[in-house]
Amino acid sequence: MAGSHKAGAASRRESGSSAAPRRRDKRSRARIAGVAALSVVVLAVAGGGWIYFQLNGNIKTFDDGGVSANRPAASTKGSNVLVIGSDTRSGDNASYGHGKGDIGRSDTALLLHVYSDQKHAVAVSIPRDSLVDIPPCKLPSGTWTKEKHNEMFNSAFEVGETVEGNPACTQNTVEKLTGLRVDHTMVMDFAGFARMTEAVGGVQVCVPNDVYQGDLNPNLGHKGSLIFSKGPQTVSGQKALDYVRIRHGIGDGSDIGRIQRQQAFIGSLIKKVKGNGLDPTTLLPLATAATKSMTVDPGLGSPNKLISFAMSMKDIDLHNTKFVTLPWRYEGARVAVVKPEADALFAALRADRTVDGQDAAGKGEKAAPSPSASAPAPASGQGISVAVYNGTVEKGLAGKAAESLKSAGFTVTGATTAATQDYTHTVIEYGPNDEAKAKTLATHFPGALMRQAKAPGLNVILGTQYKDGGAAATPSAPASVPPSVSDKARSADDNICSNLSYG
Repeated sequence: MAGSHKAGAASRRESGSSAAPRRRDKRSRARIAGVAALSVVVLAVAGGGWIYFQLNGNIKTFDDGGVSANRPAASTKGSNVLVIGSDTRSGDNASYGHGKGDIGRSDTALLLHVYSDQKHAVAVSIPRDSLVDIPPCKLPSGTWTKEKHNEMFNSAFEVGETVEGNPACTQNTVEKLTGLRVDHTMVMDFAGFARMTEAVGGVQVCVPNDVYQGDLNPNLGHKGSLIFSKGPQTVSGQKALDYVRIRHGIGDGSDIGRIQRQQAFIGSLIKKVKGNGLDPTTLLPLATAATKSMTVDPGLGSPNKLISFAMSMKDIDLHNTKFVTLPWRYEGARVAVVKPEADALFAALRADRTVDGQDAAGKGEKAAPSPSASAPAPASGQGISVAVYNGTVEKGLAGKAAESLKSAGFTVTGATTAATQDYTHTVIEYGPNDEAKAKTLATHFPGALMRQAKAPGLNVILGTQYKDGGAAATPSAPASVPPSVSDKARSADDNICSNLSYG
């Protein structure tokens, strides 16, 4: 596989962690999931909210008692919807997926941010193999698990090993990863996805090369028959499911490549729905197919709530419907989340900045450096203790910062070199009960990234953007999606044959 395989300290870049590298888990049997979850977004984008009055009896809800009480604050800048694809083989799903087992699993997940201007939306795909922290989650018995570290992202949905999966646990994990409050969560299965593609009369896709049975099922033992010919074609039902599930035989055979094809598929599906027309004749079969296989949080389990959600997206055009992937790099057989790029992406969403840098909460102006006067005035650190670490190769930086903090009233408990010297942004770590103190400290480091840690107390790790060892940091710019993400963004109106596979 292509990509970086750096381990150890580099994998913790700008995480503020001083712990030794954790041992990697052995790779479990790969689960091949579809893009079923993504498809439900089409119902909202298509703008047929009123049609849900006819569908109330179809929708199932999950118990949200497992949603963590320790959540990010609700935002007034846009809304966030977690969409999960379940590959359970129970019920109608037994005829799809070429697999066995009743445990609900999910290899497809995205966080959909609908901007406050209701004219832009971005879907962030989260690779299933991403190594993340999974917070405490509720089991069917009512007890809660302990927090786990450096676990595969898709294992959160399997906590409790039930047919329904554990959407609340996945939601908790996403909130911890992103710092964004998830307003709603949706789950869709194989059968619902297949029915939706049939309801719209098929979806146009593009295949970069010929694909055979052995590519879809590596355990077949031989090449098998041709499934897809190279080039554009229309697929529906089982064949549409096969297209979005294929991992082997295209590109480098990675889940990252599959994510890119899934993003292209959902863009094509949205385009097809809009092209068919937004009237009851065309939308009702689609909505019926989706809702029969959809499970949502109680907040969406009524016609009025669903209407409100759908109508919030009706004016988003194809070009302003974007798809990006969580910044990643390979770490052995797994995927490490790349920081600070991931933090910057989620900071931009919290600030309601679009992929191309517009302020969706304001007048749409481009992000530009703001005057330093716009930053909060440095606050007194009286009664606050902090340890300072130099995360750069510039000698003496920790000492300079320490002196500046002492002059502002802080008690500096130490000033030394960080575990690694590859920090760009300054990072402020704070314990479970130290957020208020961290915000005071942050007034001395404009643009610093904030991160909650398990241990109590405050640490500041200085990055190369910090200058002159005191309050004089580089003027902070409005949060914006980093170029490494925005340059690879896909729009729903992009050519279906472009950028189909990583590798």
